Amino acid sequence: MEGEDLIELKFRLADGTDIGPSKYNSATTVVSLKEKIIAQWPKDKENGPKTVNSVQLINAGKILENHRTIAESRVPVGELPGGVITMHVVLRPTLPDKNSGNICCIYILILAERISTTICACVRDCLFRF
Repeated sequence: MEGEDLIELKFRLADGTDIGPSKYNSATTVVSLKEKIIAQWPKDKENGPKTVNSVQLINAGKILENHRTIAESRVPVGELPGGVITMHVVLRPTLPDKNSGNICCIYILILAERISTTICACVRDCLFRF
């Protein structure tokens, strides 16, 4: 592992609990992080994610894209010596049929109900941007 850019991440769930921290190589893809989150999702929590597409990772107010690596997502690798970076985990609800209309409004309402009012400002801004 010497010479590799390792970054320590933890994943904050909507209720304030964390998964991790764990160390990851900077070449790890976002989809791999999401798979790890699904595998480590607390069994006592209801409505856990079923697929990587039902999970959104947010870092510094930006939703991370599945195909990108940690380094490509501009996570500050090596800039926080000994520090742990917290990424926020938001679950996408299962949406109704696209032909039913008002999908964006339904999506926002469901998110507002699921997330406590004390969410991080970067997550709030990212979610309610549309």
